[in-house]
Amino acid sequence: MSISASPPPSTSGADGGHSTVTDRLVAANARYAAEFTDPGMDARPVLKVAVVACMDARIDLHAALGLELGDCHTIRNAGGVVTDDIIRSLTISQRALGTRSVVLIHHTGCGLLNLTEDFRHEIEEEVGQRPPWAVEAFRDLDQDVRQSMQRVRTSPFLLHKDDVRGFVFDVTTGLLREIDPRS
Repeated sequence: MSISASPPPSTSGADGGHSTVTDRLVAANARYAAEFTDPGMDARPVLKVAVVACMDARIDLHAALGLELGDCHTIRNAGGVVTDDIIRSLTISQRALGTRSVVLIHHTGCGLLNLTEDFRHEIEEEVGQRPPWAVEAFRDLDQDVRQSMQRVRTSPFLLHKDDVRGFVFDVTTGLLREIDPRS
């Protein structure tokens, strides 16, 4: 089933109100589950790789990387930056589930290229509380990929740091461009 990028038409829900996007997703899941067969897979990724990428909706990681269900762990956040929570997920991925390689993917046209820490200040003014997290905005994609690679390579919690590679995905061509960690 494909889900289009256009908003769903407004329909009447079970309670007489309008359906939401979440209602549409739950209905799609019911159709999926009706034909679902347990693939009998283990939680350990077949390719022993974890992919860290931006949450951008334009990036279909499995299609872009030729991956199938069960091949990898996919860890996504705004910007694909390596935060403490990404290190947490990678640590579990490696130590408990056997991954050995880490692929980091940022992309062109990322929303974090236009944000600054002022974003946090604006939220604080609006809600009366400063968010406890950093925005992790950046101006230079390549340098941020290098920083992310360095964060992975220097984490004391990760067992496997010899196969850590970083890329920039071009959202207009679909191509990956590898970033040299030493530049």
